[in-house]
Amino acid sequence: MNRPDAHSLLSENFTRNPYPVYTKLRETAAIARMRFPDGQQGWLVTRYADAVDVLTDRRFIKDYAKLIGSSMEQMPVFTQNMLFADPPDHRRLRNLAQKAFTPKMISSMRERIQEIADELLDQAGRTSEMNLIDDYAFPLPIIVICEILGIPAEDRDRFRRWSNSLIEGSSSEAGASIYQHMQEFIQYLSGRFALARQHPDSGLISQLIAVEEAGDRLTEKELYGLVTLLIIAGHETTVNLIGNCVLALLSHPEQKRLLQNNPELIGQTIEEALRFNGPVEFSTSRWAGEDVEFRGRKIRKGELVIVSLNSADHDPEKFNTPELFDITRDKSPHLAFGKGIHQCLGAPLARLEGEIAISSFMKRFPEAELKVNEEELEWRPGMIVRGVRELPLLL
Repeated sequence: MNRPDAHSLLSENFTRNPYPVYTKLRETAAIARMRFPDGQQGWLVTRYADAVDVLTDRRFIKDYAKLIGSSMEQMPVFTQNMLFADPPDHRRLRNLAQKAFTPKMISSMRERIQEIADELLDQAGRTSEMNLIDDYAFPLPIIVICEILGIPAEDRDRFRRWSNSLIEGSSSEAGASIYQHMQEFIQYLSGRFALARQHPDSGLISQLIAVEEAGDRLTEKELYGLVTLLIIAGHETTVNLIGNCVLALLSHPEQKRLLQNNPELIGQTIEEALRFNGPVEFSTSRWAGEDVEFRGRKIRKGELVIVSLNSADHDPEKFNTPELFDITRDKSPHLAFGKGIHQCLGAPLARLEGEIAISSFMKRFPEAELKVNEEELEWRPGMIVRGVRELPLLL
């Protein structure tokens, strides 16, 4: 098999259905040498067991500054969060974030998330059609995260533009707008931070500004990094979880009927949707912090290593009949939210939003169906998220 490269991993055919390529890679080149979109040579990991080892092996580091003799504080503000940090910085940043982003706070959102879902479905029900992404999957989590942070409703659409630009930055169409959007985002957050300091409220931004751990606080740049992570990761994952889950159910009518007849299966449905067509295609970047012998390969210090989470979650060595969408599947050890110390902090919120969103949608529109053939759907470009741009439905 030819070595994969940035072009093949960003091609329209691959984006539409990457799983045949993953099957061949797992069988012939499970740890494949390739050139990534930014020009770096590196390694792509596709098998489940290898993926778990990479995600939990401390020899593969997240803080690129260490490799270039720099410090985290000199890196772009969007990378100054726990996702791009190694211990002990990672532990410090995650502990500070967890003080404000608690399980109690997440569970207290259940009633409000249900209200938001009902309001959006009421609006959609006024016509016989809807675009699930624009009308439901996007607004629900962005309303939730903006309310948690204390961000005004009128600013939500701006977040979508900024988020799309940053998330899809690995695509060839991204262009120079990314830098402009980053600057706009920083300027906006600077104003929100100043306002929260002058007039503290119950929003998460005010809590993050005030939070302490053993006398330690978040620096200004760390605030930018963490709030950016919460806004982008906090809604992007859920947008694609909702969209991919609805698409899977509509494409597998027997599973849709099973869920409608057994609503208690909603938790398993969400877990299977996360495994079957996860909302995050690839892990964020890791680099070998030293020369590493891994599965018979010599990975040299400084080389990039990326895990295909969706390939790992289709590995037949771990999952029986992985190509089948089965909402009765036993408890799934999928990697959709990562593994190890970098496992997604917002996973409980994404699961809660997904369960409420999907169960409410199926109850409200039991006869919903795709308006177009599945082959006509356009998938978002880039090497981070996996989801469709639009999901037109007949209600």
